[in-house]
Amino acid sequence: MIRVWLSLTLGFFALTGCNGSTPPAGPHNSTNTQAESQPGARTYPYRIVTTCGMVTDIVRQVAGDKATVTGLMGEGVDPHLYKPTRNDVRELMGADVVFYSGLMLEGRMGDNFISLARSGKPVYPITEEIDPDFLREPPEFEGHFDPHVWMDVSAWSECVALIAKVLGEYDTANADFYLTNAISYRDELAKLDEYAKKSIATIPEDRRVLVTAHDAFGYFARAYKIEVRSVQGLSTESEASVQDINNLVNFIVAKKIPAIFVESSVSEKNVRAIIEGAAQQNWEVTIGGELFSDAMGKPGTYEGTYLGMIDHNVTIITRALGGEAPAVGLNGKLHQ
Repeated sequence: MIRVWLSLTLGFFALTGCNGSTPPAGPHNSTNTQAESQPGARTYPYRIVTTCGMVTDIVRQVAGDKATVTGLMGEGVDPHLYKPTRNDVRELMGADVVFYSGLMLEGRMGDNFISLARSGKPVYPITEEIDPDFLREPPEFEGHFDPHVWMDVSAWSECVALIAKVLGEYDTANADFYLTNAISYRDELAKLDEYAKKSIATIPEDRRVLVTAHDAFGYFARAYKIEVRSVQGLSTESEASVQDINNLVNFIVAKKIPAIFVESSVSEKNVRAIIEGAAQQNWEVTIGGELFSDAMGKPGTYEGTYLGMIDHNVTIITRALGGEAPAVGLNGKLHQ
């Protein structure tokens, strides 16, 4: 699907074959204490600045202790609407490497990225090597791709590969370290992807419909075989009309959908209006839970990681719609 993983895999075998040894043991932890004396080495830790939490987390997994990774967007922050502050600009200017999601997710930061790139700073959208044929291009987002790629775990895993490639080129002395971290982390993501497929498949077919506040779950729907309906479009800058809400109410009542979902970074008002509209037609629909769409959970929690974010979403959706999934999720770490 995506070119970068092929280069990552070939690079891994080339590194292990040429060196005659395996890369450093243990994911996300360096064993190279002499890095400063090696060709292409950097002063550690160097500084990486990222945008939304989903990017920040996977960059940290690959960079390990070689870099400090600063994310500009915290818990509950909507990247569609985010405007960089003066402090953000200072962080970006002081960074050694900058990663952002791309595909216009951080649309209001576009000029900042262009300016940084022109100054010669390494600036990378982590989705840049995804095959355009894979990307969704919904009619209502004419001329632009759907940026919510992280909702398909296998696709976001490919972005991990790109990060390892970029950091390996920036810090050649530790290229095998970044590669090892990426491979280990991708193994974890493969397990999560399989969990999502199996869990969603247990939802009865007539209930396998995910209704959310805005259209962030298109890749999730395609990857895990569940229909998705939303009040707002791809960007939260769009506004839902009364007709949009009425149409969705009629759909929910007709399909007897038992639960709909709010999102941590999007206002609940439209979802509440849908519940009230369904009640007027004598159908009770409940809030199945709060999902993480454009932002992760609280820092320092399992849900504040990419793994935890998706594990939470899959588990909550499955259980609320009548499927089978453990309350504590894939890794037994979800908060009750």
